[in-house]
Amino acid sequence: MNKNILKTGVQDFINNNIITDILSVVLKKPLFTGVTQKELAEQIEAKRKCKTKLPTLFNTPKIYYPRKLHIEQTSSETTAHYKANLVSGKCLLDLTGGLGIDAYYFSKKVGEIDHCEWDQELHEIASYNFKVLGALNIRTFHTDGLLFLEDSNVKYDWIYLDPARRDERQKKVFRLSDCTPDITKHLNLLLNKSEHVLLKTAPLLDLSAGISDLKHVTEIHIVAHHNEVKEVLWVLNTTERDSPITIKTINTTPTGSETFNFLWSEESETKSTFAVPHTYLYEPNAAIMKSGGFKSVGEAFGIDKLHEHSHLYTSEKHIKFPGRTFKIVNTVPFNKKAINSLSLSKANITIRNFPYAVANIRKRFKIADGGNIYLFFTTDINEDRIVLVCEKC
Repeated sequence: MNKNILKTGVQDFINNNIITDILSVVLKKPLFTGVTQKELAEQIEAKRKCKTKLPTLFNTPKIYYPRKLHIEQTSSETTAHYKANLVSGKCLLDLTGGLGIDAYYFSKKVGEIDHCEWDQELHEIASYNFKVLGALNIRTFHTDGLLFLEDSNVKYDWIYLDPARRDERQKKVFRLSDCTPDITKHLNLLLNKSEHVLLKTAPLLDLSAGISDLKHVTEIHIVAHHNEVKEVLWVLNTTERDSPITIKTINTTPTGSETFNFLWSEESETKSTFAVPHTYLYEPNAAIMKSGGFKSVGEAFGIDKLHEHSHLYTSEKHIKFPGRTFKIVNTVPFNKKAINSLSLSKANITIRNFPYAVANIRKRFKIADGGNIYLFFTTDINEDRIVLVCEKC
């Protein structure tokens, strides 16, 4: 951590050049003593990344930014705020601290936070930024979190960890056993030191596999932002090990939040109802799609599925639904004559339980992307391939 970067002149340059081409900054002759042009460029580039993802950091003077990669890998302000609402108590351990965005938001809900980070530079940056942000109830430790926990006599209310999801070659991984640390090998330690563990995993991790490996799961939170799953959060609880597992989905949108919850054990017992397309079509948001609660969502909203594997729903009356809602204006069979009769030069195309890719469909029928018409290529209850011509509600 180069403290010369925090000098007023350097900070003014960073703020005044936030939209400047990075290469032009790198190629300039050195402007400040003790600060390279590369360091200036790295600060500008990292701060620029924070404008929408971490607006509190972006708008706080004298923040020190790590390399751009760390900004890309850290939690967003939106997801960190969500996680903070899951915890409470007097003390929490952030076992894999990193830049400390999660720890900062935890500090607003929990009395004391212990933040562990083995990387020297990230530890120094996080420690400094916590002070700038006024988070004085966070204690920082430059150490491996598991070693710290083994030596600690503290009984924490919560332990949080976000295992690294890249291997030695920096290739992305998602299975628990491939992450660092491998939580499956340290469950006893974690649950002996705290009754509650909050774990963040890759969105690709299979829920059934996670439940099997983690054993003490009581809640799974699937957090999406603008219909893209960002985080899967697992709550482990030693005092409620026999409780049914609740799946909680949330999708934050520009107009608010879509939520839907169900019990994991009841999904397999629920029966779906099926029907041909009615007046309205519903497509669950990404969080629900990840959850696998396809029977539960249909039952909860009293709507019919088009097909067991299509995951599209229909109803005669319009309802408020956590996902996209469309009015069906036409239904045609999947054949050249029927589709050409629609006379569409452009449309938004979605496939569900359909054998052809969107690119192939566009090429075959010469339909460009865009417009106000939405085409759903899918399979109905009678195993017929159909095209639903829709308008967004």
